Amino acid sequence: MDTKPAYGENVTVRIEDGIAWVTLNRPKKRNAINPGIVFEMVAAIDAIEMNDDAKVLVITGAGDAFSAGQDLKEYFREPDAGDPRLREKLHNANSYWQWRRLMFYPKPTIAMVNGWCFGGAFQVLCACDLAVAAEDAQFGLSEVNWGIIPAGIVTKSVAMALAQRNALYYILTGDTFDGKRAEQIGLVNFAVPKAELEARTTALAKKMMEKNPHVLRVAKTAYHRVREMSWDSAADYLNAKNDQMQVRDPEKGAQKGMTQFLDEKSYKPGLGAYKRDK
Repeated sequence: MDTKPAYGENVTVRIEDGIAWVTLNRPKKRNAINPGIVFEMVAAIDAIEMNDDAKVLVITGAGDAFSAGQDLKEYFREPDAGDPRLREKLHNANSYWQWRRLMFYPKPTIAMVNGWCFGGAFQVLCACDLAVAAEDAQFGLSEVNWGIIPAGIVTKSVAMALAQRNALYYILTGDTFDGKRAEQIGLVNFAVPKAELEARTTALAKKMMEKNPHVLRVAKTAYHRVREMSWDSAADYLNAKNDQMQVRDPEKGAQKGMTQFLDEKSYKPGLGAYKRDK
C-alpha cells in the first residue's frame, strides 16, 4: 500500500493500490467549486498524470456532497468585481480541468458521486469516463430557478450525455433526481447503496487496471474524436489510430492477444483481458 499525504487545503489526494482518490474538500460548503478547488485540481491532476503509482483517477467529494456546483460568491461575484484578467485566468483554468483535460486524460477516470451533484458539478461528472453514484445522491440542474441557464460548458455536456427528452426536462424544470434515476437515464453507470459505493468504485477501477493502459488511452481519445466526425472521416481516423496504437504500444498487446488466442488457446477475448506482463 502506498498512501500519499493530503495534496492541499481544497483538494486532497490519496494514492492507494493504484487508485488516485481525489477529493474535493470543502464539506461545509458542499464542495462548491471556488478558486481554491480550481487551481488545486489543475495541479493535482497534472501531478497524478506523471505518477506511475496512480493507474486510475477517482474524483469524489468530502462529507455529504460530490459538489454543489460553482461557489456563487467566490467564483462569480468576487472575481467579477476585481481585475478582469484574474477573472479570465480563473475561468480558463476551470474550463481546462473540467473539460478537455479530464475528457482526454491519459488515465481512466471515475466520478464517485457520494451526495449532492448540482449545476457546474455536472461538467466534472460528464467529463469522467465512468461514474458510480450512491442511490440517495441528489442531482439537479437548478440554474433555471436562479433565472440563468447551465452555462460554461454544462449544457453541452448534458446534451452529449443524455437523451434529448431527459436533458431538456431537467434543464427546463430544475427538478432534482436521485442516483437511481441517474442510472436509469444513463448519467451514471451504476447506482448502489451508499455503504457499497467505495467498494463498487474500487472494483471498477481494478477492472480498468487489468487492461492495457496504452490501449485504454487511445480508445477513449478515439471515442471523443469520432463523436464529432462523419462516418467516412471516422473510419479513416480509427483505422489510422489503430495502426498508430499498435506501433507505439510498449506492451505489444495485439500480438500477445493474438498469440494467446490462436496459438496457446489460453485466452478468450469475450471473457476478459489477455494475460499481461506486469
